[in-house]
Amino acid sequence: MLYRKIRAYIDEHLKSREDKILLIEGARQIGKSYIIRDVGIELFDNYVEINFIEDDEGEKIFKNVHTTEEFYLKLSMVAGSKLDKYENTLVFIDEIQQYPQFLTMLKFLREEHRYRFICSGSLLGIALKGTVSVPIGSVIPKKMYQLDFEEFLIANGFGKDAIEHLRQSFEQKHSLSAEVHDKVLGLFKRYLLVGGMPDAVNEYLATHNIVKVREIQESIRVLYGIDASRYEEESAKKLHIRRIYDMIPSQMENKKKRIIAKEIQNKKGDRFCNYIEEFEYLINSGISIASNAISNPKYPLAESQQKNLLKLYMNDVGMLSSQLYQYNVQPILSDIAGINLGSIYENAVAQELKAHYNKVFYYDNKQKGEVDFLVDDSSTMSILPIEVKSGKDYTIHSALNNLMAVPDYHIVSSIVFSNDREIKTKGKILYLPIYYVMFIENKIPIKEDLYF
Repeated sequence: MLYRKIRAYIDEHLKSREDKILLIEGARQIGKSYIIRDVGIELFDNYVEINFIEDDEGEKIFKNVHTTEEFYLKLSMVAGSKLDKYENTLVFIDEIQQYPQFLTMLKFLREEHRYRFICSGSLLGIALKGTVSVPIGSVIPKKMYQLDFEEFLIANGFGKDAIEHLRQSFEQKHSLSAEVHDKVLGLFKRYLLVGGMPDAVNEYLATHNIVKVREIQESIRVLYGIDASRYEEESAKKLHIRRIYDMIPSQMENKKKRIIAKEIQNKKGDRFCNYIEEFEYLINSGISIASNAISNPKYPLAESQQKNLLKLYMNDVGMLSSQLYQYNVQPILSDIAGINLGSIYENAVAQELKAHYNKVFYYDNKQKGEVDFLVDDSSTMSILPIEVKSGKDYTIHSALNNLMAVPDYHIVSSIVFSNDREIKTKGKILYLPIYYVMFIENKIPIKEDLYF
């Protein structure tokens, strides 16, 4: 079984006296159901699982349920022998977004304390838009993502001591030995090919067969397209969603890496505002990662974002490398001269930053240039610029230099990621091996600072 960090969070919640309903949100095929099922069966004598997508495609038993009494009745019809009392019965509602009325009903299910509940959803951002009453105060929403690089290392045999050694080396800014560096960088390159989708990772671990891994990634890509058709009623919007999603790999290869509105339908003068709902679907469904442009960055970054200018990344770097290189692993594993891996590296970093920071931005200024990423650094109350370099010229970064030279931004430090082994600092710029992105996160203040 793959190690997932979120398992401890789910376990702790279900063991606690907290009666709010945990709602795990994330894209399809990232392992939400599997991990909830594993914890639920371990902790509760009575475990019941209902998948609303399967129900909607089958008998539709729960489709028109609108009261808790109706729900309890239907629940007893399908799982009566497994229902006992609140303390020993867990009901897992999977793909709750399929029947949005249940999002409102969670408030009452919590208050009635008939059974313990936990839920998951893959398109909650879209479903919540059409929900009359969101149960604020009754649920705990928690984002889940596919395996990050640290989890991928653990899946490949890295133990607790090895991870701790990497973390301490990162924190103390000590470069790894050449042997350890080569091992970790080699696994990072394999992560670029495999990504973090659990089925793809398991296939890689079992067979190391790129054809089989790619088949799984392609099946997930097809599933995402089916989901778009299912949740968007207007046929034109469905086509636009598919078109924008299919454009991401080729756009990632461009210098600006942005989706250009006029290229969606090849219409001159077309504007971003004409596709707001399509972009929202791709982002809220979790199948794409959005990075909003900022030209005048100040902390906190959310106050400076430009809503009409953004980059889209694929939610999984393995899915991107599948589209760009198919079965050819050598461009990534062997650093073939003349092949630019910038888009692959950048997507991997976007994936990690999204999981660690939730919101991701980039710097775009006509005079000063473009910097790959900006994130908030709460420990210094400033922004943290990040550049990603896949080649040997990683010390050349004029846009980052221009950004760092603006005194009004009060930037304390910045990071440049590359394949180079050595950790070094030049002025306010910290050069790190690319794999250390797994440890970049917005630090929570120490406990003494949390109370006022």
